[in-house]
Amino acid sequence: MKQIMNTNGKFKIIGMDCVEEVNALRGTVGKLAGVSSLDFNLIDGTMTVQYDASLVDKDAIRNAIQEAGLKGESLDEKQPDGVVKASWWQIRGRTVMCWSSVALLSMGFITHAFLHGGLIHALISGEGMARHGFPLPVILFYVAAVVTGGWFVFPKAWMSLLRFRADMNLLMTIAVIGAMIIGQWFEAGTVAFLFALSQLLESWSVSRARRAIHALVRLSPPMARYICPHHGDIEEKPVGEVLVGSTVIVRPGERIPLDGVVTKGRTAVNQAPITGESMSVVKKEGDELFAGTINEHGSIEFRVTKPAADTTLARIIRMVEESQSRRAPIEQWVEKFARYYTPAVIVIAMLVAIVPPMFGGEWNRWFYEALVMLVIACPCALVISTPVSIVAALTAASKVGVLIKGGAFLEAVGRVRVFALDKTGTLTTGLPEIQMIVPFNGHTQDELLARAAALETHSEHPLAKAVLRKAHHMGKITPLVAHDFRALKGRGAEAMIDGRLFWVGSHRLLHEKGIEESEVHEHAQRMEDAGHSVIAVGNDRHVCGLISVADSIRPEAPDLIRQLKVAGILHVVMLTGDNRGTAEAVGHAIGGIDEVRAELLPEDKMQAIQEIAQKHGSVAMVGDGINDAPALATATIGIAMGAAGTDAAIETADIALMSDDLSHLPWLVQHARRTLYIIRQNIMFALSVKAGFMVLALMQIATLWMAIAADTGASLLVIFNALRLLKSSCKEKNEGL
Repeated sequence: MKQIMNTNGKFKIIGMDCVEEVNALRGTVGKLAGVSSLDFNLIDGTMTVQYDASLVDKDAIRNAIQEAGLKGESLDEKQPDGVVKASWWQIRGRTVMCWSSVALLSMGFITHAFLHGGLIHALISGEGMARHGFPLPVILFYVAAVVTGGWFVFPKAWMSLLRFRADMNLLMTIAVIGAMIIGQWFEAGTVAFLFALSQLLESWSVSRARRAIHALVRLSPPMARYICPHHGDIEEKPVGEVLVGSTVIVRPGERIPLDGVVTKGRTAVNQAPITGESMSVVKKEGDELFAGTINEHGSIEFRVTKPAADTTLARIIRMVEESQSRRAPIEQWVEKFARYYTPAVIVIAMLVAIVPPMFGGEWNRWFYEALVMLVIACPCALVISTPVSIVAALTAASKVGVLIKGGAFLEAVGRVRVFALDKTGTLTTGLPEIQMIVPFNGHTQDELLARAAALETHSEHPLAKAVLRKAHHMGKITPLVAHDFRALKGRGAEAMIDGRLFWVGSHRLLHEKGIEESEVHEHAQRMEDAGHSVIAVGNDRHVCGLISVADSIRPEAPDLIRQLKVAGILHVVMLTGDNRGTAEAVGHAIGGIDEVRAELLPEDKMQAIQEIAQKHGSVAMVGDGINDAPALATATIGIAMGAAGTDAAIETADIALMSDDLSHLPWLVQHARRTLYIIRQNIMFALSVKAGFMVLALMQIATLWMAIAADTGASLLVIFNALRLLKSSCKEKNEGL
């Protein structure tokens, strides 16, 4: 049996700015024997091919790319950074030819006006089917305008014809040739120029979105200043050459070149490029740093923890680029629609050209209107609006610290109506803190906390750590020292303090010690009813007091739920592994939560998501990306909180919020819905313009230059409408709700 030699090859496609080029490549490269799959990144201008190296090689793939009317270079055969440098002509050729076309068109028009005695006379000659002679010099200028305007169009049209697959290049070519056949030289030149202009605008819009993504690359400085481990001198090296474990120095105002951990110094760092946080974050020894963030104040030294290619910023850039391959359903629908729409329009145009003359209509006139229909039917505005909108939306989200892994997930968020949120670490801080200190029998709060801290010094329990943190914060940890410490397994501990036996434990320990003071038990019960864990402290004579510990609710959590409801979320569910009482108390304290599911193991959360989805439809799950991995994977959309520096969260979730800022969630919902709204706007506008002009063509009112101007104007408007999404910002995030 022959072994399949699967190979992945990545090609830079020069001039791939539209879905039409993608479809052309699918029709040539995709049909090669041995090619199993194609993946396109329109914004990065790349094509990834999975193929059997024993059946097809890179030369054959390059030839197939050329058959599609494009040029491709293998990134695998280029320099290590994968950069393919386009020639001057590849970068500027489209612009040169477009403006050459309008210059020649203008020269033809002016020459015509000069030879025939006025601008009005020349203009009328190009209007409708007016019979008018064109001098030879004028015809030559107009033909030259057609050639330069169609320089990049005609080869693609020819390839489309050979493949028997009509596209907008073929539509334009037919319209231009048809106009010249019936003697409409001015309109032929105008159509060629305006279509070249629309393609130039289309290329510019994609380049703008491309530049927005490449701006992420420029966040990280190319050089790093580090301490040489051999002789201790300070040297500079490209970030790619700095080894993990090296000590890097960053001065005030400089960008941090690599991920690492602070080893010396204290400063404030602007982390907005990674997390979207508007406020600077204080960094001291032991704190984590991210490449691309800005050191605002003091000089610091840090130890490099990741190579340049694997920093959090590098991973974000890769995932933003890869997100283009995960296309939204609405984007796929537009492509399918255009695939059938273009041939259908050609058939309709042929009927318009043939049927009316059969019943007495003027052949020239109806042939002209058929050309008008071909021009206005060009699906350019329709096809380009969706990918530009998606790319702009994904790029804008990455700027505010929301990493969305593809248009499919962005669209899903825009349609979701149910949010399931994990309690610990999402709605709460995830860190147990002391909530209440209630002393009894003449003791004070300070005395109670000091004795509890002395007894808990030897414990690793999370509740014990909460006591120690509180005591350390209040300065009560040093005065007392416990001796003869003895753990009471599952119940607490006891030790000698100042010659007297003290104990600390749960509410259960009170019962075991036979303490029946009603006041103590009533307070303990109220604490537990509020969702708090109870720590009792006592000695050999009485109970000294009670301390309640609970996971603190995030201050912004109640506002989050309100904003989600304002954003259109109909049902909010809280999932937790805590007991029912604690869960209900937290849900009540936050307010606005419609359903609480408690005492859930990880697999129970996954089942809960399935049940919620069956009842309410698509559901978004928000968790920490690690402990909630099964539920995140099961939900329609998995959203990981606080993913900066957490590789597992970035990899597993569909959407990663780089910071713990809960306001990102309602912003995300509104941003996704705004994106879908703009896409629908663009689709409806483009189709309405085309439908309107087709009616005008049937009424013999529309002209070729009016049709191409309308089509170009529609393309321009939908592009600028889509690019509005790039303006989404932190300010909008904070003020838009």
